[in-house]
Amino acid sequence: MTRERESFGGRFAAIATLAGSAIGLGNIWRFPYMVGEYGGAAFVLIYILASVFLSLPIFIAESVIGRRARANCLGAMNTLAPGSWWKVLGYMSIATPMIIVSYYSVVGGWSLGYLFKACSLSFLTTPTDQVSGMFASFISAPIAPALFHTIFIGITAIIVAGGVKKGIEIFSKVSIPILFILIILIMVYSLTLPGSEKGVEYLLKPDFSKITAKTCTYALGQSFYSLSLGMGIIITYSSFISKKENLMVSSAGTAAADLAFAVLAGFAIMPAVFAGGIEPSSGPGLLFESVPFIFSKMGASAPVLSTVAAILFFFAVFIAALTSSVSLMEVGVAYLEEEKGMKKRNACITVFLFTWILGIACALSFGPLSGVHIFSKGIFDFLDAFSSNVLLTIGGFLGVVFVGWKMKKDDVYDEFTAAGRQRGNVRCFPLIYFLIRYIAPIAVGIIFLSNFIM
Repeated sequence: MTRERESFGGRFAAIATLAGSAIGLGNIWRFPYMVGEYGGAAFVLIYILASVFLSLPIFIAESVIGRRARANCLGAMNTLAPGSWWKVLGYMSIATPMIIVSYYSVVGGWSLGYLFKACSLSFLTTPTDQVSGMFASFISAPIAPALFHTIFIGITAIIVAGGVKKGIEIFSKVSIPILFILIILIMVYSLTLPGSEKGVEYLLKPDFSKITAKTCTYALGQSFYSLSLGMGIIITYSSFISKKENLMVSSAGTAAADLAFAVLAGFAIMPAVFAGGIEPSSGPGLLFESVPFIFSKMGASAPVLSTVAAILFFFAVFIAALTSSVSLMEVGVAYLEEEKGMKKRNACITVFLFTWILGIACALSFGPLSGVHIFSKGIFDFLDAFSSNVLLTIGGFLGVVFVGWKMKKDDVYDEFTAAGRQRGNVRCFPLIYFLIRYIAPIAVGIIFLSNFIM
C-alpha cells in the first residue's frame, strides 16, 4: 500500500535532518578515542580525505536511490528493480537500523543517566579516584540502565510519531544548531584549561610516522559509520527530499556538518584529556570514564564552572544520540506505513516495542544477563559487532553496486543533475559516478575485510 509522502520543507530542513542522522555518538564518543588510539592529527587528516573522496560518493549513491524511488528501503528496491533479488538489500536496510537503535538507545540511556549525575553533582561529591569506576557500577546495575533505555527510546518514538514535517524536521532544525552551540561552548571551556595546549598540538600537528594501513582503514571506517552509510537511513530520508533540491548540495552539506562537528568534538575533548593528565588512547571508556574524571578533578578548583561544563557536555551527548536514534527508528516506521498500511501511531508503537524489548536485553547484558553469550560475546557486544562489521558494510557495498552497476547510468545522471538543469552537478557527475562505480565498492570491501583481519 503506497501513501502520499511528505517532503522536507526546504534545503535547510533537508540538511539539518540528514545531518541529525549523521551527527551522533560516533562524533562525540568514537571519533575522539579513535583519534587518541590511531595517531592524532595523522588520523584526522586521513579521516577528512576519506570523507570527501569515498564516504561522500557513497552518501550520494544512497541519496539517488531514495529520491529516485520516493519510497522506503524495500519500496525503493521494488520500484527500481521490481521482481529481482535486490529486495534483499531492502529488507537488510530495514532490519539493520532496527537492531542498531535497540542497543544504540542503551548508550543514549547512559548519556541520559550521566546527565542526571552531572545535575545531581555526583562528579563533585564522589571522590575523584572513584569517579571513573562509576561507569562499571552504573551499567551493571539491574534497574538504572533499563530505565534510562526505556526513557530514551520512548522520547525517540514520540518525536518520530510527530511525522516528517511536524516531528523529525522540527526537532532536527532546533536540535542541530543547539548541538553546535553546545559543543563550541564545551570546546571553549576545554581550551581554557591549564595544559590544554598539548591537546591542541596533538590534533593539529601530524605525525606521519603514525600513518599505517591500520590507521587508514580505521579512518575510512569511522567516516563510513559516522555518515550513517549502509543503514537505510539515507535512502529513507532522501525519499523525503524535494525533486527541486540539489542532491550534491544536500549531500556535501551533510558531510561538511558531520565533519565539522567531529573536529569540534575532538577539540572539545582532547585538550581536556591532556589537561586532566588522561591517556588519549583510553579507548571507548574515554566518554563515560575519563571525561567525568576530568570534571571531578577540575571541580576541586572551580566547582561551579566544572558542574556547568559537565551538564552541557552530557546534554550535548544526549541530543547527539537522540538525533541519530530518531533517524534509525524512522526507517522501520516508514516501512510499516508504506508496505503494511499501518497508521503512523501504530507503526511507532510496533517499532518501539520491538526495539525496547531487544534493548532491555542489551541494557542488562552488563549486569543480570552478563552470563548470556552469543559466539563468546555479550548480547550488546554481539549485536554491535554483527551490525557494524557485517550488516553495515554489506548494505553499503550493495548500495553502491546497485547505483553503479544495476541502475541505468542515464537514470543516475537524471536524478543527480535534475535532468541536466543543475550545471554544477553536470560537470562533477563523471568524477562522482567513477567513484561510485569503481572506487567505493573497493573501499567498502576493505572495511569489511579489515573488520575481521584487524
